[in-house]
Amino acid sequence: MSYADLLVSVVAFAAIGSGLMGGLFFVFSNAVMPALARLAPERAVAFMQAVNVTILNPLFLFLFVGTAVACAFLLLGALIGWHPPTLNVLAGAALYLIGAFGVTAAGNVPLNNALAEREGADAIAFWPDYAARWTRWNHVRTVASIAAAGFLTLGLYDLATLTL
Repeated sequence: MSYADLLVSVVAFAAIGSGLMGGLFFVFSNAVMPALARLAPERAVAFMQAVNVTILNPLFLFLFVGTAVACAFLLLGALIGWHPPTLNVLAGAALYLIGAFGVTAAGNVPLNNALAEREGADAIAFWPDYAARWTRWNHVRTVASIAAAGFLTLGLYDLATLTL
């Protein structure tokens, strides 16, 4: 496999991964969190605590972290001259790393951890603040992931028109 083939493969993986993560985040923003708002807080808390444990599985982690690794590879490669720094690839990779991976690490995961530490009345009292903040951060990572997928897809076109 040539370096050009590897580069195109990494961009394609990053585009697909960003799109899949954007879809997952969209479902939470559009359906899951509004549905939880219709439930009694104790049921919503129990559901979200279960989701936060269940989602940490090998397939999810491969896709979520693997996409971040691919995006980091693309940014690093452009910075040190391994490949041409197409603006679409750079924008897509940065959007995913900052807007999806970074927001998850700095915003959603700390909230998930705070919810996991609570039980009973404490968790129920925390729920409205948790749900509002978590959902705002989730909107950010939804938009960032979908935009990243778009830019990375455009980056595939850019790479196809370059002589690598």
